[in-house]
Amino acid sequence: MAKSAHDTVRHGLPALYPRIWRYCLALTGSPDRARDLAQTACVHALEKASLFEPGTHLDRWVFRMTQRLWLNDLRAETVRRGKGLLPIEELDIPDTGSDQQSNLFFKQVLSKVMSLPDAQRVTVVLVYVEGYSYKEAAETLDIPIGTVMSRLSAARSKLAKALTPQERDAG
Repeated sequence: MAKSAHDTVRHGLPALYPRIWRYCLALTGSPDRARDLAQTACVHALEKASLFEPGTHLDRWVFRMTQRLWLNDLRAETVRRGKGLLPIEELDIPDTGSDQQSNLFFKQVLSKVMSLPDAQRVTVVLVYVEGYSYKEAAETLDIPIGTVMSRLSAARSKLAKALTPQERDAG
């Protein structure tokens, strides 16, 4: 029996939530704001579940919705974020079970990624962390595929310049 759109969304969100939160962290740069945005996105997804087409990609639908919610939130603010991004040392990132050297390298790279401009940071997370194709990222962000390619190229260039020779050799 085929699931309804509402059932698909309701049952798919719990497994998708960690990815939504990670995407929200890339958007907001703050764990607290990421949690709030992720929860808002999930509530919005449940409210708009009838608009979801079962058989399509729930993650892309929710990420696109999250992106729009974030942009609407930014437009609504009279003062844009004031405090900026939190230093990576202040973020509580779960240990993935890797050795200490790998975790240190991960934090160093993540720190560099989080210092990228918003548009580049979000694009890097979608393509390199979430594994989206350029086309999928372009659809999610509602931008041309060439813009995705340009943002990734600029991000790679900035990251390459930001990493020390020792950090590059560690990866």
